[in-house]
Amino acid sequence: MTLDAIDDDQDRPRAHRRDGAATREAILRSAVSAFTRSGYDGAGLREIAGSAGVTAMMVNRYFGTKEQLFAEAVDIAFAPRTILVEDGPGLAHGAATELVARTAPEAEHLDPFLLMLRSAPNPRAAEIIRAGIERHVGSRVEAQLTGAAAGERSELLLSLIAGIWLMRKVIGTPALAAAEPGALTAEIKELFRLLTGEIRPNR
Repeated sequence: MTLDAIDDDQDRPRAHRRDGAATREAILRSAVSAFTRSGYDGAGLREIAGSAGVTAMMVNRYFGTKEQLFAEAVDIAFAPRTILVEDGPGLAHGAATELVARTAPEAEHLDPFLLMLRSAPNPRAAEIIRAGIERHVGSRVEAQLTGAAAGERSELLLSLIAGIWLMRKVIGTPALAAAEPGALTAEIKELFRLLTGEIRPNR
């Protein structure tokens, strides 16, 4: 056997691993896109496979079931910081600023929110989304809040973010859609500061 043949044999497993990783990544990208566009119930494995350039059997080989694929797609979609980009004292200000910018009429839609909105009607998908929110956002926010009911205040903060995103960006209610960004940011920041404990409500 020549040295070139030995090198080819040694390269083959590495190339196979690289191809496997690339295939898995392509399937996940296709899945995130499909679940974001059509929700858990509307996205089919054949559609996901076709967009990734593989067969449905290959999707099953890498991910087992549609539910498992969805769980990994949620992890991929929710992992990047989109609205809650700041930690510590800058949490309320950073979240308000990002939320107003990312929900502006001309801004691109936030895929994690669309994936959540369109998939949540399915009970099992809702469970997976709930776990993803807690893993990637909820526990991080709660850990920064001091005082009583930190868990409740953390979820109220996330609910406000989701509600403002829905009303301003998806539904496009006129007052929020046309609001002056600076003034809207200031108003939202005050709401967030109540929940983070930076200011205390009047009794």
